[in-house]
Amino acid sequence: MPVTANSIITPQTPQTSNAACTMANTTYTTSPTNTVLLVTAGANGARLTRIGAIPLETLATAVQLQLFRSRDGGTTKMFFESALAAAYTMADTTEVPTTDFGYSDDNPLILAANERIYAAVRVTKAITFNAEWADY
Repeated sequence: MPVTANSIITPQTPQTSNAACTMANTTYTTSPTNTVLLVTAGANGARLTRIGAIPLETLATAVQLQLFRSRDGGTTKMFFESALAAAYTMADTTEVPTTDFGYSDDNPLILAANERIYAAVRVTKAITFNAEWADY
């Protein structure tokens, strides 16, 4: 979408995405292993308002969830955020807890044009990440 200089540009296109992580990432370099693409911002950037994660199996102990940013199509990934998923026993009679990374309309994460976010898990556990954003 073409933009006009010195004009307010608001988010135009709502987006959602899901990514399932099942393998452990123990590398915090710019080339982490076992990351999964979660978000790709549009050609004019994006305003991300939610990232959450939910376990697909029992977590015997707390589990570190990781987010990485990339501005070069995934070649270089920079670790920028983590959250801790609480220990949880999967059962038919309990609600599965969602771990929220804290982004919202009042606290958005602004992404550059075509910037990507990758998700990872510190241990080998099945976790689904969910994201909501709007492209400019």
